[in-house]
Amino acid sequence: MDQLTGISNILALTMGVAWASGINLYAAILVLGWLGSTGNMVLPPDLQILANPIVIAAAGVMYLVEFFTDKIPGIDTGWDALHTFIRIPAGAMLAAGAIGDLNPALSLAAGILGGGLAATSHAAKSGSRVLINTSPEPFTNWAVSLAEDLAVIAGIWTALNHPWIFLALLAGFIFLVIWLIPKLWRGIKKVFTWLGRISGARPSVPGNPETVPKAPSEK
Repeated sequence: MDQLTGISNILALTMGVAWASGINLYAAILVLGWLGSTGNMVLPPDLQILANPIVIAAAGVMYLVEFFTDKIPGIDTGWDALHTFIRIPAGAMLAAGAIGDLNPALSLAAGILGGGLAATSHAAKSGSRVLINTSPEPFTNWAVSLAEDLAVIAGIWTALNHPWIFLALLAGFIFLVIWLIPKLWRGIKKVFTWLGRISGARPSVPGNPETVPKAPSEK
């Protein structure tokens, strides 16, 4: 029973940090670093550096930058696009670090799964933001951004204190994203098509035959 509990704790922490990194990397690092530095949790050896005051301060500064940037429609989309190259690798590294030196193969597997999960949560966040930004009022964007920040904090807390509940919720999240991603993609294509019409251009959106320029003979 103790061994099963230990496995669930490690698995929840591994997947929790990866999932949270895809939504708000700096909030995830800040929460883990604060918990580790205050003695509220024992970080795995490879993640103990997160409790360093310099790391906590850097994460805090970047969290504040993201807190305000993430609430400006349009700017938040560019921020998410840039962080595609930051959140996913960081999620993989944090997931692998949560395993530690127990087994190199397990660490590699955790990194692969963690990167995939970070990519999934990042895609769900950034894709939904593109659609939300079509709203003329900013309050929806602010509400969603605050909800994401709270979800990261609550998710990490649940992963640490109730790992089985977190894993069950994570499974539900994955199934929801599988159902949601095709709908988000169709919505994003409509947004790009609409932008092309009002600008007089025809933006190139992969998978949309209407955006492929026709040859002179086809006109």
